[in-house]
Amino acid sequence: MDALVHEEKAVLSITSDDVEQARAFKAEVEQARGNVATGKHESITVGLHGGRSVEMPPELTSLVSQVLDLLGRGCTVTVGSIPNEVTTTIAAKMLSISRPTLMKLINRGEISAHKVGSHTRLFSKDVIAYRDKQRDAQREAFQQLRELEDQLGLDD
Repeated sequence: MDALVHEEKAVLSITSDDVEQARAFKAEVEQARGNVATGKHESITVGLHGGRSVEMPPELTSLVSQVLDLLGRGCTVTVGSIPNEVTTTIAAKMLSISRPTLMKLINRGEISAHKVGSHTRLFSKDVIAYRDKQRDAQREAFQQLRELEDQLGLDD
């Protein structure tokens, strides 16, 4: 795994060997886990030279587990941080909608926003919650469509 670092951004290049190692590690974890459902109480312990070890915080354990799972599937993974507060332009990009559409949602009270001087700002957590709510509604609508197709006997 090679890292290209420039200012505050870094790109990690992974090899097919890295992907295979992620798959093998995931399989080993699943085998060790057995039939027990995955839980928030799982942890990752890092062994250090000299016999010491450090336990990773649960939030990082979840992040690392997700990254390893995605790498094992051969996915491209982008990890970044999101500021607590975003502009309407950034929020619109996060939602994959236009800024005017976002402003309509704000004006209708569908997503909360506040003013900083004359500028409209949104909390990232509100934007992400709205996006998740929309995705859940889309999944539900898709499921209902599939059920309707089954009832009508429609096949591909």
